[in-house]
Amino acid sequence: HKSDVGGVRLNLLNGAQVQRAFDEIMTAVQVAVETAVPQPHIEGIHVQRMIPQGQEVIIGAVQDPQFGPLVMFGSGGVEVEGLQDVTFSLAPLTRAEAEEMLARTWAGRKLHGFRNIPAADREAVIDAILRLAQLAADFPQLQEIEINPLRVLEQGQGAFAVDGRARFG
Repeated sequence: HKSDVGGVRLNLLNGAQVQRAFDEIMTAVQVAVETAVPQPHIEGIHVQRMIPQGQEVIIGAVQDPQFGPLVMFGSGGVEVEGLQDVTFSLAPLTRAEAEEMLARTWAGRKLHGFRNIPAADREAVIDAILRLAQLAADFPQLQEIEINPLRVLEQGQGAFAVDGRARFG
Protein backbone atom coordinates (compact mmCIF):
# COMPACT_ATOMS: atom_id res chain seq x y z
CA HIS A 1 0.00 0.00 0.00
CA LYS A 2 1.31 3.45 -0.85
CA SER A 3 1.19 4.69 2.75
CA ASP A 4 3.20 1.65 3.92
CA VAL A 5 6.15 2.56 1.67
CA GLY A 6 6.21 6.28 2.40
CA GLY A 7 4.25 7.18 -0.71
CA VAL A 8 1.90 9.74 0.85
CA ARG A 9 2.71 13.31 1.88
CA LEU A 10 0.19 15.71 3.37
CA ASN A 11 -0.16 19.45 3.98
CA LEU A 12 2.35 20.62 1.37
CA LEU A 13 2.13 24.40 1.09
CA ASN A 14 4.26 25.35 -1.92
CA GLY A 15 6.10 24.10 -4.98
CA ALA A 16 9.38 23.56 -3.14
CA GLN A 17 7.67 21.29 -0.61
CA VAL A 18 5.98 19.35 -3.42
CA GLN A 19 9.33 18.89 -5.21
CA ARG A 20 11.04 17.71 -2.00
CA ALA A 21 8.16 15.30 -1.29
CA PHE A 22 8.36 13.96 -4.86
CA ASP A 23 12.08 13.24 -4.46
CA GLU A 24 11.56 11.57 -1.07
CA ILE A 25 8.66 9.46 -2.34
CA MET A 26 10.56 8.28 -5.41
CA THR A 27 13.52 7.26 -3.22
CA ALA A 28 11.30 5.43 -0.71
CA VAL A 29 9.31 3.69 -3.43
CA GLN A 30 12.47 2.59 -5.28
CA VAL A 31 13.72 0.89 -2.11
CA ALA A 32 10.35 -0.82 -1.59
CA VAL A 33 10.12 -1.89 -5.24
CA GLU A 34 13.56 -3.54 -5.18
CA THR A 35 12.34 -6.11 -2.64
CA ALA A 36 8.78 -6.54 -3.94
CA VAL A 37 7.60 -9.71 -5.64
CA PRO A 38 6.17 -9.34 -8.20
CA GLN A 39 7.90 -6.15 -9.29
CA PRO A 40 5.36 -3.30 -9.44
CA HIS A 41 5.44 -0.75 -12.24
CA ILE A 42 5.47 2.86 -11.00
CA GLU A 43 3.87 5.18 -13.55
CA GLY A 44 4.12 8.43 -11.65
CA ILE A 45 2.85 10.43 -8.72
CA HIS A 46 -0.58 11.93 -8.25
CA VAL A 47 -0.73 15.41 -6.69
CA GLN A 48 -4.06 16.77 -5.53
CA ARG A 49 -5.53 19.51 -3.40
CA MET A 50 -5.35 18.81 0.32
CA ILE A 51 -8.75 17.90 1.71
CA PRO A 52 -9.40 19.12 5.26
CA GLN A 53 -9.30 16.63 8.12
CA GLY A 54 -12.45 14.66 8.80
CA GLN A 55 -13.73 11.22 9.61
CA GLU A 56 -12.73 8.49 7.18
CA VAL A 57 -15.13 5.80 5.99
CA ILE A 58 -15.14 3.24 3.21
CA ILE A 59 -17.94 2.72 0.71
CA GLY A 60 -17.99 0.20 -2.06
CA ALA A 61 -19.96 -2.28 -4.10
CA VAL A 62 -19.36 -5.72 -5.55
CA GLN A 63 -21.34 -7.90 -7.95
CA ASP A 64 -22.07 -11.17 -6.15
CA PRO A 65 -22.91 -14.09 -8.50
CA GLN A 66 -25.76 -15.28 -6.25
CA PHE A 67 -27.18 -12.09 -4.78
CA GLY A 68 -26.34 -9.43 -7.34
CA PRO A 69 -24.98 -6.03 -6.35
CA LEU A 70 -23.93 -5.65 -2.72
CA VAL A 71 -23.07 -2.29 -1.18
CA MET A 72 -20.49 -1.92 1.61
CA PHE A 73 -20.01 0.74 4.29
CA GLY A 74 -17.67 0.92 7.28
CA SER A 75 -14.58 2.32 8.94
CA GLY A 76 -12.17 3.53 6.30
CA GLY A 77 -8.62 4.67 5.81
CA VAL A 78 -6.04 2.57 7.60
CA GLU A 79 -8.71 1.33 10.05
CA VAL A 80 -10.48 -0.80 7.44
CA GLU A 81 -8.26 -3.86 7.91
CA GLY A 82 -7.74 -3.51 11.66
CA LEU A 83 -11.26 -2.82 12.86
CA GLN A 84 -13.18 -4.95 10.35
CA ASP A 85 -16.12 -2.63 10.95
CA VAL A 86 -18.10 -3.08 7.73
CA THR A 87 -21.62 -3.97 6.73
CA PHE A 88 -23.22 -5.03 3.46
CA SER A 89 -26.69 -4.55 1.92
CA LEU A 90 -28.32 -5.47 -1.37
CA ALA A 91 -28.51 -2.72 -3.99
CA PRO A 92 -30.36 -0.62 -4.86
CA LEU A 93 -31.06 0.86 -1.44
CA THR A 94 -33.74 3.02 0.08
CA ARG A 95 -32.72 5.93 2.27
CA ALA A 96 -33.87 3.99 5.35
CA GLU A 97 -31.63 1.05 4.37
CA ALA A 98 -28.64 3.38 3.94
CA GLU A 99 -29.32 4.88 7.37
CA GLU A 100 -29.52 1.36 8.82
CA MET A 101 -26.09 0.58 7.35
CA LEU A 102 -24.69 3.55 9.25
CA ALA A 103 -26.43 2.44 12.45
CA ARG A 104 -24.90 -1.07 12.22
CA THR A 105 -21.29 0.19 12.31
CA TRP A 106 -19.07 2.12 14.68
CA ALA A 107 -18.05 4.30 11.73
CA GLY A 108 -21.67 5.26 11.13
CA ARG A 109 -22.46 5.90 14.78
CA LYS A 110 -19.29 7.99 15.14
CA LEU A 111 -20.61 10.35 12.44
CA HIS A 112 -22.94 11.76 15.15
CA GLY A 113 -19.82 12.90 17.00
CA PHE A 114 -17.93 11.22 19.82
CA ARG A 115 -15.94 12.82 22.63
CA ASN A 116 -13.59 15.28 20.88
CA ILE A 117 -14.67 14.17 17.37
CA PRO A 118 -17.21 16.64 15.95
CA ALA A 119 -20.37 15.46 14.21
CA ALA A 120 -19.79 14.84 10.52
CA ASP A 121 -21.92 15.28 7.40
CA ARG A 122 -24.07 12.13 7.59
CA GLU A 123 -26.26 13.41 4.75
CA ALA A 124 -23.27 13.46 2.41
CA VAL A 125 -22.42 9.86 3.37
CA ILE A 126 -25.99 8.68 2.87
CA ASP A 127 -26.09 10.42 -0.51
CA ALA A 128 -22.80 8.79 -1.55
CA ILE A 129 -24.00 5.33 -0.47
CA LEU A 130 -27.30 5.73 -2.34
CA ARG A 131 -25.58 6.91 -5.52
CA LEU A 132 -23.02 4.11 -5.39
CA ALA A 133 -25.77 1.54 -4.79
CA GLN A 134 -27.72 2.81 -7.78
CA LEU A 135 -24.59 2.75 -9.93
CA ALA A 136 -23.93 -0.87 -8.95
CA ALA A 137 -27.55 -1.82 -9.65
CA ASP A 138 -27.63 -0.07 -13.04
CA PHE A 139 -24.26 -1.32 -14.34
CA PRO A 140 -23.66 -5.04 -13.68
CA GLN A 141 -20.43 -4.79 -15.69
CA LEU A 142 -19.04 -2.79 -12.74
CA GLN A 143 -17.65 -5.80 -10.85
CA GLU A 144 -16.14 -3.89 -7.92
CA ILE A 145 -15.85 -0.30 -6.80
CA GLU A 146 -14.32 1.05 -3.62
CA ILE A 147 -13.81 4.55 -2.26
CA ASN A 148 -11.36 4.45 0.63
CA PRO A 149 -11.20 6.72 2.28
CA LEU A 150 -14.27 8.82 1.79
CA ARG A 151 -13.34 11.75 4.01
CA VAL A 152 -16.39 13.17 5.76
CA LEU A 153 -16.18 16.79 6.87
CA GLU A 154 -18.25 18.50 9.55
CA GLN A 155 -22.02 18.79 9.12
CA GLY A 156 -23.02 20.57 5.93
CA GLN A 157 -19.50 20.54 4.45
CA GLY A 158 -19.71 17.35 2.40
CA ALA A 159 -17.58 14.29 1.84
CA PHE A 160 -14.68 13.77 -0.57
CA ALA A 161 -13.31 10.65 -2.21
CA VAL A 162 -9.61 10.65 -1.35
CA ASP A 163 -8.78 7.37 -3.11
CA GLY A 164 -10.67 4.75 -5.02
CA ARG A 165 -10.56 1.91 -7.47
CA ALA A 166 -12.96 0.15 -9.81
CA ARG A 167 -12.89 -3.11 -11.77
CA PHE A 168 -15.07 -3.81 -14.79
CA GLY A 169 -15.79 -7.22 -16.25
